[in-house]
Amino acid sequence: MSKNDIEYKYNEKENIDGLLEYVNKTYDQHYSKNKYQATEFIIDGGHGIGFTLGNILKYTQRYGHKNGYNRDDLMKVLHYALIALHVHDINAEYHSKKTGK
Repeated sequence: MSKNDIEYKYNEKENIDGLLEYVNKTYDQHYSKNKYQATEFIIDGGHGIGFTLGNILKYTQRYGHKNGYNRDDLMKVLHYALIALHVHDINAEYHSKKTGK
């Protein structure tokens, strides 16, 4: 079975496409107008995992409270999870090079 034949039960394909559209829009927003985003400085400072997980918690707790059941809060959770995966991969690669494992 090819991936085009998968019958997703939970709208995964459409939601992943929507997430990519959401992420793409963030690169046009005000906080990315400069050459660097604040998130890059936080990651470079070694605080990326804490920052991203903290924001995941923030937007998870905010969902249903501030601005109601706001779909954008869930998109932010997913976006910060993607950034956390990126930071994880950077850290794992660094650790692997450092330890040889």
